[in-house]
Amino acid sequence: MSTMLAGRLHFDTGTFAVEEVPIPVPGPGEVLIEVKAAGVCLSDVHLIDGTIRPFRPREAVTLGHEVSGVVHSCGPGLAGEWAPGTRVALQAGQACGTCEDCVRRRPCRQPLTRGVDYDGGWAQYAIAREDTLARIPDTLPFDQAAIIPDAVSTPYAAVVETGGVRPAQSVGVWGAGGLGVHGIRLARLAGAEPVIAIDPLATARDRALAAGADLALDPTDAGFAEAVARATGGRGLDVAFDFAGVPAVREQAAAALGRDGVLVLAGLTPHPLTITGGTRFSYLRNQVRGHYGSRPEHVEQLIRLTSAGRLDLAPSITAHLPLAEAAEAVARLEKKIGDPIRLVLVP
Repeated sequence: MSTMLAGRLHFDTGTFAVEEVPIPVPGPGEVLIEVKAAGVCLSDVHLIDGTIRPFRPREAVTLGHEVSGVVHSCGPGLAGEWAPGTRVALQAGQACGTCEDCVRRRPCRQPLTRGVDYDGGWAQYAIAREDTLARIPDTLPFDQAAIIPDAVSTPYAAVVETGGVRPAQSVGVWGAGGLGVHGIRLARLAGAEPVIAIDPLATARDRALAAGADLALDPTDAGFAEAVARATGGRGLDVAFDFAGVPAVREQAAAALGRDGVLVLAGLTPHPLTITGGTRFSYLRNQVRGHYGSRPEHVEQLIRLTSAGRLDLAPSITAHLPLAEAAEAVARLEKKIGDPIRLVLVP
C-alpha cells in the first residue's frame, strides 16, 4: 500500500476533507508512526474556520496535534533506539531548529505546532522527528495517551508552572470544557482548596463537580461574587484560570482575585484584554500571565502520573470515530453535540 487516508485542510480554499495521499517516507532523524488514536481539539475547529492560522503559510496541512501510535519504520541517522512496534505519544510541536535560540540550545522563539505548521496525525501514518517522541507503557491505552499532549499537558503546565498552584490555595477555573475539566483535576491533584469551576452550562458544571471541583458556579448568577467570597473565606482567589478565551470571562476572573492573586490566560482569543477595576487590581498587587501550550517534560510527567493511576483520563474520552468521519467529529465538537470533552479519531 503506497497511499493512506488523511484529514487535510486546504488553506487556499478553506476546505477540509479526508483524502487519499501518499504515505510519507521518514528522512534523517525521523520515524514513521502508524497512528492508533488522534484527538479532536477546538484548535482544529478554529483552524478550519480560519480563526487560527499557521505561523508558516502553506497550501494545505494534515490536521491533528494529539497523536499516539507505534513506530512503523525508521529513517537514517537516529540518535536513539526506536524499534518498530515501540508505543509512543507525539509531542504537539517541535522547535524550529534554525532560530538563534535553537542554535544556542535555548527555548525556541517560534516553535512549530504539529497539525498546524507541519503535517499532523489525522492520518493512518505520520512523520515524527525523534526528539518529539515520548514512550508510553503497554498499560496506557492509546486514546488516553493521544490526548495528553495539549488537552492535558496545556492545563497541567498552566496549573503547576504558569499559575504555580500550591497546596491550600484557592483556584477558579473558567470554562469546564476539554481544557478546563483537566485544569480542575490537575488543580485538585496539586492540592488546591477550594477548586471552583465556573461555566454557564449546567451540564458542564455537573461535569466539573464529577471531575473534583468543590463548587460549580454559573457566571451569570447575580450572587456570583458573593458565592466566591463565601467559598474563599472572603479572601478571593489565589489563582484564576481562563480556559474559555472570552473577554467577559477575563474581567470577571480578574475581579474575583484576592491579594497577590494571579490571572492565567490559557484560553486563546484575538480580542484585547481589558481590566475594568484597574485601581483595585494594582492595590491588590494582582498579576496577569499569558500561557501557551506545554513543554516536552510536562508530557513525560503526565504519562508517568497517568500510568501510575494518579490521574484517570478514561472519563475524558467521550467517543471514538473512524478517521473517515473526521468532518463529523469536527461538527460534533463545534456544535457541542453530546457535550464532548474529547473525541478521538481511530484510523
